[in-house]
Amino acid sequence: MRVYYSLLFGLLICTGLTAYAQKTIEKIPPKYTEVWEPEPAVVTPGEGTAPPSDAIILLGENGLSSWTNVKGMEAGWEVKEGIITTVPGKGPIVTKRAFGDVQLHIEWKAPEKIEGDGQGRGNSGVFLMSQYEVQVLDSYNNRTYSNGQAASVYKQHIPMVNAMRPPGEWQVYDIIFKAPTFNEDGSLRAPATMTVLHNGILVQNHVTLLGPTVYDSLPRYTSHAAKLPLMLQDHSNPVSFRNIWIREL
Repeated sequence: MRVYYSLLFGLLICTGLTAYAQKTIEKIPPKYTEVWEPEPAVVTPGEGTAPPSDAIILLGENGLSSWTNVKGMEAGWEVKEGIITTVPGKGPIVTKRAFGDVQLHIEWKAPEKIEGDGQGRGNSGVFLMSQYEVQVLDSYNNRTYSNGQAASVYKQHIPMVNAMRPPGEWQVYDIIFKAPTFNEDGSLRAPATMTVLHNGILVQNHVTLLGPTVYDSLPRYTSHAAKLPLMLQDHSNPVSFRNIWIREL
């Protein structure tokens, strides 16, 4: 009984303090809760999927001028009217510029003619920092392992839903990526995180990455530069890309 009254007394005290605190907060003049600095920069939104005013255009009318192959040579993908298409066997392409924390918009399309199944159908990948992959795959009526379908963080995070449009139609990824950080001794300070919208639908909600993308082992972080190029994969399937822009965060 003594314990009961002690708990009750404590509850009454806490309730009283909470009520007092609320009354105290309510008495604070509004000017003391207003923050005026810094003032956010003005960014003009684009119409539809057009880039905002502060975006870096990675693929538009400039074709592959912002890209090279992984050896720093000319990118060997097909270019036509602002659209690039993988040429199987030519290898991946990377941006000439390096990036860390970003907002990325990218549109891609698998061939309308269906060939292959599983991982052999419209396969490519968007690699943030050339290491952290958001899977590109024709996952429309095409069953494969769930952590390897379109919009998965490959072999790490299954998308919450399958938001695929049919083959031959443009798919849209909007990706928010926060790069990992490392201590001076090379140990991990904070892991990478990623949010992905597929065709406007949230499919990855601020997920934590376990390390760089690997196919046949467990991911594990190794210290790397704060900024690295974006990479698009050649996975022996013809996949097209257009309207790629990025914002540094």
